[in-house]
Amino acid sequence: MSTHYQGTETERVALDAYIKLSRAADAVSARINHHLKEVNLTISQFGVLEALYHLGPLHQNELGEKILKTGGNMTLVIDNLVKRGVVCRERDEDDRRFITVHLTEAGQNLIQDLFPRHVRVVVQEMGALTQEEQAQLAALCRKIGLSEPV
Repeated sequence: MSTHYQGTETERVALDAYIKLSRAADAVSARINHHLKEVNLTISQFGVLEALYHLGPLHQNELGEKILKTGGNMTLVIDNLVKRGVVCRERDEDDRRFITVHLTEAGQNLIQDLFPRHVRVVVQEMGALTQEEQAQLAALCRKIGLSEPV
């Protein structure tokens, strides 16, 4: 669906691109992350597990930056993962304001089992584009993501 806005051509083209980008991102994300429901994980919870799996223990604020979530939201996400027994918190001995989050053995097992399937689904979804198109899309997304606000 394109915009029905009757503004300038520049406005219509920008709105149309934004609408298509948003809808595509939502549709692809829903299809890629559908399997998380089977293991009762949210996208944010999966993001935390994946970050810890690939980067090792991280401070809670670093995790928030990695998965683009606010501090308050991260607290809730991590609380729920702690309740499941897949992560644990450890307060920094030198600076007690910092809390480092670690995968537990159960968390390590969960993400090791889950991640290969996740990769397969991502590859399948992105297979609608050639590798060259995927690289172009990645470059365009990076460009728009790093652009300065006007």
